[in-house]
Amino acid sequence: MAISRKPGEPFRSWPIETDHAILNAPPQSAAAPLMQVLSRSRIGDSLSPTDWDCLLRDARRCALLPRLPHHLPATAAVPPPVRRQLQSGEKVGRFFERQLRWEIECLSRDLQEFAEPVVFLKGAAYLLTDLPIARGRHVNDIDILVDRQQLAKAEQVLRQHGWQPLPVSEYDDRYYRQWMHELPPLRHPQRKMALDLHHALLPPTGRVRPDTSQLLQAAQPISTSMLPDAKVLCPEDMYLHAAAHMFQDGELSGSLRDLLDLDGLYRHFSAADGRFPHRLIQRANVLQLQRPLHYALRYTRRLLLTPVDEEAAAMLSPLGPSWGSAWVMDRLVHRALIPPNQDGTPVKQRFAQFILYLRSHWLRMPPLLLARHLTRKLLSRLRS
Repeated sequence: MAISRKPGEPFRSWPIETDHAILNAPPQSAAAPLMQVLSRSRIGDSLSPTDWDCLLRDARRCALLPRLPHHLPATAAVPPPVRRQLQSGEKVGRFFERQLRWEIECLSRDLQEFAEPVVFLKGAAYLLTDLPIARGRHVNDIDILVDRQQLAKAEQVLRQHGWQPLPVSEYDDRYYRQWMHELPPLRHPQRKMALDLHHALLPPTGRVRPDTSQLLQAAQPISTSMLPDAKVLCPEDMYLHAAAHMFQDGELSGSLRDLLDLDGLYRHFSAADGRFPHRLIQRANVLQLQRPLHYALRYTRRLLLTPVDEEAAAMLSPLGPSWGSAWVMDRLVHRALIPPNQDGTPVKQRFAQFILYLRSHWLRMPPLLLARHLTRKLLSRLRS
């Protein structure tokens, strides 16, 4: 198959509306085959050999090949060489799922002595609740949430069962424990899986601080024989956590997978309950997560054609950013999410990712603390 585009050539750009309202303009999707398949605007039957080549390349670069078969109908006309690659990706995806289930069982056994509610987050929660987006999804670590008052006890129990903190400097250890919403990452020496132990969804020093007690109260129990007190966030909080992780605390570098999670969560929960979009906005108001929700709905609809409820979008529209902020974010987010080509990351994409990296830190800390932190990290790098 021929390479579908010239070296260094990015995706074809798409129009960016200048209206500051959240979703007034009709949704648009990128022209690349990967985006068209993920957004369900093409099902594979009309793809040329060049399109298939581009699709597979971009899916591999975005670590989405194991998830790609679940976005193509079984009846799609897939060329035999492509089908073999998709089948291989599907097998890798099933391995990811088995590995994560095993890790959850082992972690649940380690936490039996904790005897306090434990809330599984993100990938582990998606798998435990059998959500469609869990199929083929690669998980680098397991995230759990406990009450802050029980944080020291949870860390102690985990350490007794072999979990060890990753090597960090004295400053980084203090940074995590004083200013972050999680402890320094833990890792099991035999299984090599990393664990993030959270006491909140976002840093306590950040501009937005959802009330953890409300999250724990609304969390829903799940069936597990090893951990009777295991829970997951309720559907609205699960979506809002994914939105906050991407647009409030995240850097958006290589976050097409996170955007795909948001699309899948919205489609699944909306199909199961027509009132979900309205409850989602009400919950965002309670947790002060209106802006991350705004961005999540804005970009999933534009890039993945997520069928956002128009009435719900109108309710959220006044809570969006100003015209100027929306204009800047559109350009930064679109460029940051472009899959890198085979010759490296384009300069414009690297610049967009860097600006969004600075934005994530600006939202994470007050100005004085941020200046001190960045200065400390810069001096540390210069000395090394």
